[in-house]
Amino acid sequence: MTICIIQARMGSTRLPGKIMKDLAGKKVLWHVVNRVAKAKNIDKIVVATTVNQEDDLVEHFCKENGFLVYRGSAENVLERFYEVAKKFGADHVVRITGDCPLIDPHIIDFCVEAFLKVGCDYISDVPPGDQPLFRNQDVEIISFFALEKTFQNALKIYEREHVTPYIWQNKKQEFTIGPTVAIDSKYNRNYRLTVDYPQDFELMEKIYRKFYKPGEIIDIVEVYSFLDKNPEWVAINSHCR
Repeated sequence: MTICIIQARMGSTRLPGKIMKDLAGKKVLWHVVNRVAKAKNIDKIVVATTVNQEDDLVEHFCKENGFLVYRGSAENVLERFYEVAKKFGADHVVRITGDCPLIDPHIIDFCVEAFLKVGCDYISDVPPGDQPLFRNQDVEIISFFALEKTFQNALKIYEREHVTPYIWQNKKQEFTIGPTVAIDSKYNRNYRLTVDYPQDFELMEKIYRKFYKPGEIIDIVEVYSFLDKNPEWVAINSHCR
């Protein structure tokens, strides 16, 4: 079973409550879940939030909208992912963050297909360990074997605050890492389309006001084509890192 775990919490330091900000009448998290749901190769979607009191709102929102939700450690994100995968019987996990309301279902499908074809423990459309300057369509897929082994063996705080560093650091000894998934340029550009700073949200609001239609998801190819021709929009958050 392929389970997509969407990592989401209210406690962002740079933009508190970002996943519950309004975009075209819906919350950021709502758009993320509904875009992921368009992927053909996902069997189940679970929002993984924390036990912190502020995330009571996330749990209530998910239940109100019929989304599966799990609450776990705020600091030990690795444990949170492992517990979700174990509880819902995942064979492998697709990791998506809750602050990417333009995540494209085609890219998720490309990555899942590549993962299944190669038969590896980990694959991504970003080279392992790299932190892209412009976050846009980051997708990671991890086998349950690798996730469980990482949960059992990762000891450093950094390795448990995140999900995949232990896998990157031990790829030669313990894990099979697939080649970086090559995404057709029409689906993937070097633009920053995440929500982590106020300027990110300013750009996302403009995009949603222009492109969103109720009952549909925004076509990322149309957004890229527009941004190619309107660099002043890209400049709104291009300095954010």
